[in-house]
Amino acid sequence: MSDSPSNPMREAIQSAISENPVILFMKGTPEAPACGFSARTVAVLEAVDRPFAAVNILPDPAIRQELSAISGWPTIPQLFVDGELVGGCDIVTEMYQTGELQKLLGVETAEAGAEAPEPAAHHETAPLSIENLL
Repeated sequence: MSDSPSNPMREAIQSAISENPVILFMKGTPEAPACGFSARTVAVLEAVDRPFAAVNILPDPAIRQELSAISGWPTIPQLFVDGELVGGCDIVTEMYQTGELQKLLGVETAEAGAEAPEPAAHHETAPLSIENLL
């Protein structure tokens, strides 16, 4: 019997990382990013035109806490490819510009040195949605 207690959140995150070849942990969703760094990372991944899974870390603070414990990386977003942490927005953007990201994802690169795409403009929505249970 194991001495360490079960941690369902950590197990779910580790399972998601191992089951999805490309997975992005982000603030918001690809359709509605909740921060500029997540939006830029999504734009880069969409420009590469390779399917990816995404996890919104905002609904439960434990997701971010456990993810950072697993990855050793404190900031969001976090991109994993084949179970390995690639990095956050700056690293993903730089890798895109040098062609390393396309190579890592097995995509033919049109040209090295291409500027990273800007995030798509999303329809304006209320920045905060509050459900009043009083």
